[in-house]
Amino acid sequence: MCMPKIALVTGANKGIGYEIAAQLAGLGMTVLLAARDPDRGMKAAETLRSTGCDAHPITLDVTLPATASAAATKIARQLGRLDVLINNAGISGSLSQQPPGTASLDTVRAVFDTNVFGVITVTNAMLPLLMRSPAPRIVNVSSSVGSLTAHSPSGPMAWLPGSAAYATSKTALNALTVQYAKELREAGVLVNAADPGGCDTDLTRPTGFPVHRTAAQGAAIAVRLATLGPDGPTGGFFNDDGPVPW
Repeated sequence: MCMPKIALVTGANKGIGYEIAAQLAGLGMTVLLAARDPDRGMKAAETLRSTGCDAHPITLDVTLPATASAAATKIARQLGRLDVLINNAGISGSLSQQPPGTASLDTVRAVFDTNVFGVITVTNAMLPLLMRSPAPRIVNVSSSVGSLTAHSPSGPMAWLPGSAAYATSKTALNALTVQYAKELREAGVLVNAADPGGCDTDLTRPTGFPVHRTAAQGAAIAVRLATLGPDGPTGGFFNDDGPVPW
C-alpha cells in the first residue's frame, strides 16, 4: 500500500502558504501547516479538513530554533519522516526603512532573520526527516525581486526603489538554495527556489505596488517543484514560465 507523502509548509495559515498547503493536500498529501500563532494554524487546518483534506497544524516560528527542533521531534514521533519541505514564511519589513542609503539595520536584520536565517533553521532541523524519504523535495519561496538581472538598468524591476532588506534577502535565499542543492544532490534531494509572482496577499497589499495574481495562482509553481520526478531539476529558480534569470 502506497503511503501518502508528508509535507510541511511554513507560514501556512494564510496567503500563498495556505494555498500551497491546500493544493498539496488536494494531491493526497498529509500536510502540516506551520504557523507562529497556534490558533491561526489550527483554524487554517480545520478549514482544510472540512473539505476532506488530511491537514494538521504545527507550531513553528522560523526565527526561534527551539520551535523548529520541537516541530521536528513531533513529526519524527508521529509520522516518522518528511517528504516535502516548503520554506514559505517570509516578511517584507517596513519599506520606508529599506532605501540602502538610509536603511535601518534593525529592519534589515529582522527581514534576514525570517527570510534567510529562518530557512536555514527550519531546513537543518528537518533534514534528518527528509533523508528518510525516498524522494525528498525542498522548495524555497523566493521572489522575482531577488533576481539581480531583473534589477539591471534595462530589467523589468529597474523602476522599483532600492531595497537593502526584502530584495536582498530574496537574492540571498536564491544563493542559499544553490548551496543546499550542491550539498544534497548526491543524496537525491531536489532543492529549488520558486517565484510566485506578484500576488494579492497581506505581504503585498501594504506596498501599493500593482499585483495581478491570486495567492492560489502564486502557489502553483511551488507545488510543481514539490512534486518533481526523479529527473527534475535542482538548484534552480523558477516561475510558471520556466527558469528565472539570476
